[in-house]
Amino acid sequence: MEEKKNELISGMIYEIRSQKVMLDRDLADLYEIPTHRLNEAVKRNIERFPEDFMFILTKSEFQEVIAICDHLQKQKFRSTMPCVFTEQGVAMLATVLKSSKAIEINIEIMRAFVQLRRYVLLQGGTSEQIAELRKLLMLYIEKNDKRVNDIIIALNNLIEKPKEPKRIGFTVD
Repeated sequence: MEEKKNELISGMIYEIRSQKVMLDRDLADLYEIPTHRLNEAVKRNIERFPEDFMFILTKSEFQEVIAICDHLQKQKFRSTMPCVFTEQGVAMLATVLKSSKAIEINIEIMRAFVQLRRYVLLQGGTSEQIAELRKLLMLYIEKNDKRVNDIIIALNNLIEKPKEPKRIGFTVD
């Protein structure tokens, strides 16, 4: 049962702007409250939700989420774009929503975020492999940086002082 709930929650975590986030609508469903009530609680405590805890999706970001998420494709949406909450934002919701259901769900959500982080770490290489890749990348950048820099210098020279065109023919004085 707990594994099924964890799977459900993990399916509600999206990557947007290089951050793992959850939609306000999904969180409200989990907390068993209307979405507008969750957003009202957030607005009353907006100082607890800086940009790295919560942000509003752009229309294109939201369209991307809808495209990949089956449970959202058949639903009607409000006219405003949804808010999304990072892991820290979800944790902050626990201080704003004080019901026992909110506490229970927040614990499950935190477990899902931890499980995702573990999965990512297990899929990645060892710290030695990562260090080696970093070293190779830095060498590549260093070598190519010189080439790119040479090209930029040549272009700047052309822009600043273009060569005088060669005169062809006779000059009349």
